[in-house]
Amino acid sequence: MNQPGGDGIAGCETPAVPSFLDLTLRAWLDELAGPRAAPGGGSALAITVANAAAVVAMAARVSDDPGLAAQAEALRARTEPLAQLDADTYEAALAVRDSARDLKPEQRDWQIGQAFAKAAEPPLEIARAAVDVAGLAAELATRGASAIRADAIAAAALAAAAARGAVAMVAVNLTALEGDPRVAEAERLAADAASAAARASAG
Repeated sequence: MNQPGGDGIAGCETPAVPSFLDLTLRAWLDELAGPRAAPGGGSALAITVANAAAVVAMAARVSDDPGLAAQAEALRARTEPLAQLDADTYEAALAVRDSARDLKPEQRDWQIGQAFAKAAEPPLEIARAAVDVAGLAAELATRGASAIRADAIAAAALAAAAARGAVAMVAVNLTALEGDPRVAEAERLAADAASAAARASAG
């Protein structure tokens, strides 16, 4: 971000681009629906997990469980920034792909592979957070206040769906790296989140 006058023109200032978290809900949805490749599915998944964590925090407070509420808030804080990070790293990978067109094939493939491997990290972190959120939601569904059981089930379902979606995002960014263990980790996390959601519904 440029500082006031940083472009050498007195009194001129480049307006700051707001973080996704600073947008209104309508503005965020407009940004997501826009013609750019990012934000896209990964950013939407991050917001979904953050929403699920917020619902879990509410349900824990209604259940008078400050410990679970604190854990849910920590997961929310961990997940919220991933919406921006996912978009930024994906856009950076696209920029590397475009700038590497004139390189020798081996060098080009290596640079592009590394850039997209980095872009796989945010959705993998989203899946990691999602399984934790789903687990907390399952706890609340079984031992929390009966008034919030449906909310806990909904939160677990949201988290599990986000974890499953994150698998596709991880895999597509790692297509150049055959056998990368991060794809298997994402699959395992999605399965664990789905199991937690099933426990929540059965509880």
